[in-house]
Amino acid sequence: MAKVLVVYHSGYGHTQRLAQAVALGADAELLAIDADGQLPEGGWEALREADAIVMGAPTYMGNVSWQFKRFADASSKAWYTQAWKDKLFAGFTNSANLNGDKQSTLDYLFTLAMQHGGLWVGNGVNFHNTKASKRCDANYLGAHAGVMGQTPADAGAHEMSEGDLESARLLGERVAALAAKFKG
Repeated sequence: MAKVLVVYHSGYGHTQRLAQAVALGADAELLAIDADGQLPEGGWEALREADAIVMGAPTYMGNVSWQFKRFADASSKAWYTQAWKDKLFAGFTNSANLNGDKQSTLDYLFTLAMQHGGLWVGNGVNFHNTKASKRCDANYLGAHAGVMGQTPADAGAHEMSEGDLESARLLGERVAALAAKFKG
């Protein structure tokens, strides 16, 4: 069985819920970046041992949170030794606005994965763009590069769209299935 790791930062709990949904779909371990941008003890070793790494960060001001950026900058040691080369990568984000420049965050995560020599996995879920579409549909926001979640600024993490959470779970399933194929 392939080992999938979900590394993420969450400022208010929304990105954490997406991370939990990805982990549920992938039967993955969660690795939270703390409020100071640090990994818990053993975090770097867990990333080195993973077959696939799914990265998540909230979108703040059109990009990842500074805590995630601190983690990304610290990953230069892994980059130098090519410790993550040929691993599968995927990503997800959440912001308060429907657009919120979330694509910039996914592009950042993609670029980080490419710098590490990784292989990117998109979500593989068609979007819903008809009058019959509902906000609770998976991939309602129409992202293919990763999962985009949207939660109003005054809504708690428990009020997130079920469609966004399902999108994250499906991404986890896809990453795990592909990682098993690559490992097998």
